[in-house]
Amino acid sequence: MPATPQPVTPDPPEPIPRPLLTQSWLDLTFVHWAADPADVAPLLPPGARPDTLDGVTYVGLVAFRMHRVGWLRLPGVPYLGNFPETNVRLYSVDDHGRRGVVFLSLDASRLIPVLVGRLGFGMPYVWSRMRVRHVDDRTVTYTASRRWPGPRGAGTRLTVRRGEAVTEPTELEHFLTARWGMHGVFFGRPVYLPNAHPRWPLYRAELLECAEDLVVAAGLPVPAGAPVSVLYSPGVPARFGRPARPAGIPTP
Repeated sequence: MPATPQPVTPDPPEPIPRPLLTQSWLDLTFVHWAADPADVAPLLPPGARPDTLDGVTYVGLVAFRMHRVGWLRLPGVPYLGNFPETNVRLYSVDDHGRRGVVFLSLDASRLIPVLVGRLGFGMPYVWSRMRVRHVDDRTVTYTASRRWPGPRGAGTRLTVRRGEAVTEPTELEHFLTARWGMHGVFFGRPVYLPNAHPRWPLYRAELLECAEDLVVAAGLPVPAGAPVSVLYSPGVPARFGRPARPAGIPTP
């Protein structure tokens, strides 16, 4: 029988003292819509199923700046490791109760990281023209337009205005942001990649503009209605540990 899902906690369940990968996520905007678990389930990797809250799962559109991607304990790369990124993600849990996310697409503006992600790790990276622009001290605009492999021209234009700080996240806000791993497939095998970072500094945000077709391009229905949650964060540094197979055994 599948294990009971682990509790949603604001801090990672385990530290990662010897990271495989380090990076910082800056100027993040999280936009979420409710989704039917039946629509999401066929898009998840083997060993993962939709994670739900009161019977509902969610699809997230997350736009941000990747900063200083680095391997092991080496310093982050200053140019190739800095770029805008926008991902479409789902919420997952496996038979061991490990909660995580599944990335359906990851648009990035640097071609070399895209090639490394696609060819080296089999992740759905897409090369896109992208920009993150601060309109003023509370308003940010994110733009993206796909180059390769497409669909060419698909993209986003999001503008958000930061509001009040979140001192006590709601159950939904906690569910959508306190994620300590990723379910995926590497070299043909389903794996779980753990991550750790400080608690999110979160702000509720107003969505001023949202023109996007990345959700549909990822194989999901057009989002129904307005987003159920829009959040902004100035960002956190993150560390990724070694991937684990579905049985929970770390890879060599």
